[in-house]
Amino acid sequence: MSKTIEISDETYDRIKDQLSDNDFTVDSLNDFIGKCFFFRTVSYHLVGRVIKRINDNIFQLEGASWIADSGRFMQAIKEGVLLEVEPVGDAFVNLDSVTDFFPWKHSLPTRQK
Repeated sequence: MSKTIEISDETYDRIKDQLSDNDFTVDSLNDFIGKCFFFRTVSYHLVGRVIKRINDNIFQLEGASWIADSGRFMQAIKEGVLLEVEPVGDAFVNLDSVTDFFPWKHSLPTRQK
């Protein structure tokens, strides 16, 4: 007899993130689709899951948040600790404005703080 346990999406994401190594090979911009990143641009920070490549310059994100204050950067990237967060849902990021970005191995923020 099989059994089913229901868990929240947030708990599922946390478990999935802990069990995966999040290492991947990049051969093209399409390899970023389905993965979460923390983007730093020349004027703002975003975190979200890449769901589509619009063209050579633009990614569409889901579950995105504008990060007004990332706090200590190491804690933000390694532990997912962010000080000021504004969830916005869908967002678009112009890669021409991106200075760098990092794999986001944590649940995407869903609450404003």
